[in-house]
Amino acid sequence: MRFMMLMIPLGYESAPADVQLDPERVSAMMRYNEALKDAGVLITLDGLHPPSMGARVSFATGEPVVTDGPFAEAKEVLGGYWMIDVASRAEAIAWAKKCPASSNEIIEIRQVQEMSDFPPEVQAAAAGFDELKQ
Repeated sequence: MRFMMLMIPLGYESAPADVQLDPERVSAMMRYNEALKDAGVLITLDGLHPPSMGARVSFATGEPVVTDGPFAEAKEVLGGYWMIDVASRAEAIAWAKKCPASSNEIIEIRQVQEMSDFPPEVQAAAAGFDELKQ
């Protein structure tokens, strides 16, 4: 089962483009990342620049509208993610609990949808999806 662990650093929604990282925290996180890799559960991981460097494309009017970050209405934003492959939701939670997160960070765990989760007509409509990911 694949799960995405989403890091939500509280306050990151207003972080400046040149946000500075604490080397000690980065080292602790790298040890955690290595543990995920050594356990054979890590698929991929990345950190994300703050929303001040991002953009959103919305379609409320039926036409795409681009809004540059930061986003005033954002209360929680993603700071990064891990994609892991584990046997259960409980195992994903156990890995998240091992993260050296600070008191202002939250990890949201979401299971990745698999084609086998859907009825045959949806699987047929999504034919070729697996090839797109490669």
